[in-house]
Amino acid sequence: MNHEHAFVCGNPALDFAATLRARRTARFEMFSTPDRLDAWFIESGLVDSVAPGGGADVERARAVREAIYQLVLDRRHERDYDEVALGLVNAAARRPPATPQLTRAGRRTEATVEQALSMVARLAVELLSGPDVPLLKECGNPECTRVYVDRSRGTRRQWCGMESCGNKFKAAAYRARKRGASAAAGH
Repeated sequence: MNHEHAFVCGNPALDFAATLRARRTARFEMFSTPDRLDAWFIESGLVDSVAPGGGADVERARAVREAIYQLVLDRRHERDYDEVALGLVNAAARRPPATPQLTRAGRRTEATVEQALSMVARLAVELLSGPDVPLLKECGNPECTRVYVDRSRGTRRQWCGMESCGNKFKAAAYRARKRGASAAAGH
């Protein structure tokens, strides 16, 4: 299956929050259609299938996503939680999640968008109330606004992912150094 979405943050709730890319600059929306939202739930591995959603589901998912992102920022910066964001995430988490079923082929989880969204919100609750909070970091690429869980040795990871940001950033820094060296040599 060809993945449309990236999962580099170490937690599906953070990957979900990262579906609005480059928040400070370009603001690229990954949930542009119900299909893209449905694909995210399946690609994340949270569910095996999701009942096709509509425009209202996309709006609700975006609202929960933005609330999760706000709560993550609040937690990282040791601020009180935004009350509206807290209400949205908790309301989504209170909805029934999808229930895995045992089939002849193994485990299978079929969901509605609301059930899948509940699962993401519950993961956000677990993350923000759990031991990984001190490990939350924002990607070192100023263009990127992904927050990830840094489980690297010595918590020295700088990028959400080498493929997405690390290599681009290192290549740009290398080109800048080369330009600087040739400019210095020219004087």
